[in-house]
Amino acid sequence: MTVRAVVWDVDDTIFDYTTADRAGMRAHLAAEGLLDGYASVEQALARWREVTDAQWARFSAGETDWHGQRRERVRVFLGESLGDADADAWFDRYITHYESAWTLFPDVLPVLDDLVASHRHAVLSNSSLLVQDRKLRVLGVHDRFEAILCAAELGVAKPAAAAFHAACEALGLPPHRVAYVGDHPEIDGRGAAEAGLLSVWIDREGTHTAAGGPPTGPHRIVSLAELPAVLRADTRFGAPSTFR
Repeated sequence: MTVRAVVWDVDDTIFDYTTADRAGMRAHLAAEGLLDGYASVEQALARWREVTDAQWARFSAGETDWHGQRRERVRVFLGESLGDADADAWFDRYITHYESAWTLFPDVLPVLDDLVASHRHAVLSNSSLLVQDRKLRVLGVHDRFEAILCAAELGVAKPAAAAFHAACEALGLPPHRVAYVGDHPEIDGRGAAEAGLLSVWIDREGTHTAAGGPPTGPHRIVSLAELPAVLRADTRFGAPSTFR
């Protein structure tokens, strides 16, 4: 069956979230005078990422809402019981620094241009539409996508099959006619594969080596430049694959 559409993750797939987050938080902590509490900048950034990942997991599991996970990131990171308004204000100051570092990965526009005539495109993110809609506009790619779906509004998050199926329904296509491209081996890679989509896991940093091997199901690529060939050689149904 020919794949007719590609559904994209955003953060660390087309948008370099990790670099922007690190640069933004480094500038924010310096402005807030908080770096003296850590042995190094790297230690502070690692702590922020640890807290972010933990609160993001709670949000994905439905244990907190969008604003709640942001506020808890601030409270846990600072070790203070801040009120909502103070937590929001702290996070908003961080966002100012973070947004100044926004950028697409360099392989994004070439692959979107390559696929513009052959495939339809949409976005499925475990974020909020308020955040991702604006981000895609600032990055200049909003009009590349027919639909933009986010967990905060859907009420269901990846890796639940219902999230992937919602994206397919928005395109009016069955799952086997849709590819999903994302950076997380389980949430994106395995989740999309188990939902019946052609799953493509972009492993820019070679994380499968540290994890002991790639997850079962998704194709693994290290650059989006490999994606067109994967789409043309859909091997879910037994044909040999030449991809990693």
